[in-house]
Amino acid sequence: MVFQKPPDGGWGWVIVVVSFFTQFLCYGSPLAVGVLYLEWLDAFGEGKGKTAWVGSLANGIGLLASPVCSICVSTFGARPVAIFSGFMVAGGLMMSSFAPNIYFLYISYGIVVGLGCGLLYTATVTITCHYFDKRRGLALGLISTGSSVGLFIYAALQRELIDLYGLDGCLLIVGALSLNILACGSLMRPLESSDSPPPEKTCLDKVPDQYFVYHEKEKTVEENISILEKGYIDEKCANNMPDYKQDSILNKNVLSSINVNEKDTYKKKVVEQTNFCKQLAKRKWQLYVNYWEETMVLFKNKVFSALFVAILLFDIGGFPPSLLMEDVARSANINEDDYHMPLISIIGIMTTVGKLTLGILADFKWVNTLYLYVTTLLMTGLALFAIPFAKSYLTLAMLSGILGFLTGNWSIFPYVTTKTVGIEKLTHAYGILMFFAGLGNSLGPPIVGWFYDWTQEYDTAFYFSGFCVLLGGFLLLLAALPCWNACTSQSSKMPPNTYSYKVASSA
Repeated sequence: MVFQKPPDGGWGWVIVVVSFFTQFLCYGSPLAVGVLYLEWLDAFGEGKGKTAWVGSLANGIGLLASPVCSICVSTFGARPVAIFSGFMVAGGLMMSSFAPNIYFLYISYGIVVGLGCGLLYTATVTITCHYFDKRRGLALGLISTGSSVGLFIYAALQRELIDLYGLDGCLLIVGALSLNILACGSLMRPLESSDSPPPEKTCLDKVPDQYFVYHEKEKTVEENISILEKGYIDEKCANNMPDYKQDSILNKNVLSSINVNEKDTYKKKVVEQTNFCKQLAKRKWQLYVNYWEETMVLFKNKVFSALFVAILLFDIGGFPPSLLMEDVARSANINEDDYHMPLISIIGIMTTVGKLTLGILADFKWVNTLYLYVTTLLMTGLALFAIPFAKSYLTLAMLSGILGFLTGNWSIFPYVTTKTVGIEKLTHAYGILMFFAGLGNSLGPPIVGWFYDWTQEYDTAFYFSGFCVLLGGFLLLLAALPCWNACTSQSSKMPPNTYSYKVASSA
């Protein structure tokens, strides 16, 4: 399909608005799941580790299934995928209100809602990249704040709805609000060329006729006449025979000539079809081998290997606060009357500030984005170590703000990846890193919850989280110090703002 030149405006700004609200509506509840987490603990009486799987699946399954999400958007388009995913998110939230046990929530909230969010993220990023070129970085930055604003608002909204209508009523209302994604998705008009060429033939149509075994052209009149003439000659040679025998010989000659020709043609085409299939299988196998060879080349890069470990450890240790901070405050026996704002809301608004601030810093030529990213990792680890010492709402609010700001380092992660592997290998490398980021998101909260179930306190759990993040930061720092110049010399010299939207468009 041939697309028009990105207009960098016009209907593109409508796409930005609806994409912002799509991410706001789909990610609001999963990111603010910490409020629901407390209610599920009381409702089902399960351990913190088992209950934490619900929120971790909802936030991690979208990253784990990112290749599937990309294939769906490429095959069906952004608008159909967005509408279908809107039904998934709304249906998953509404079904969760009828959950009889925690295992039902694993499916309804964790997998259904999580997969719907992953599809919607890919759809919004893809359609935005189609409409913007020069202003693509700005457009993607605007729509990415939708999830952070959703976290800020949904944390307070879900708490208020629980107080008024209970947990089941809250999930029903939030699910009904998510149906507005259908309206947003319907406005994602694809950017197609008005004078696009006729659709290309499918792969099956492109295969030459000689490779089809059962494709037989109808015989022409001349061919039929020649067959009859051959039969007539045979008839003259046997003119002394009775009429019924002559007719029998004529029929046999005609049938035998047809059968011999068809058998030869069939055998020939079977051989050709077999060779064609062998060549096709060989090509597919070669592509598979090349993919794994490129993967092994990536892991030979010391900085990339350290980055892969760092992102996994960061998500294992850095993601749980956004899910468990409300329960940390309740475990510290902090009076709810002291709450001026939900801690999760503070994390959400400061994440928005962090994304914008760190993104601006990364644009300065004198700022080394890799060292900036390492700094955020080390500071996150120190903040996690400080959580066990916070015994008041004020200190927890300050730490929530710091952690939220540092979590905004996601905005510079594409820069770091590009500097590490180069723009040519960016798509391949970023897909691998996002898979392990999703794995860390899925494992982090349950691990912290299991630590609490084991020790009956969060101190050990957050010491473990801080150790994981610090370990990843130090490993990345050690790998970057001797190899940084070599890595930057191999990467393409493109503007930093180009890296961000190239990555987002391939996510």
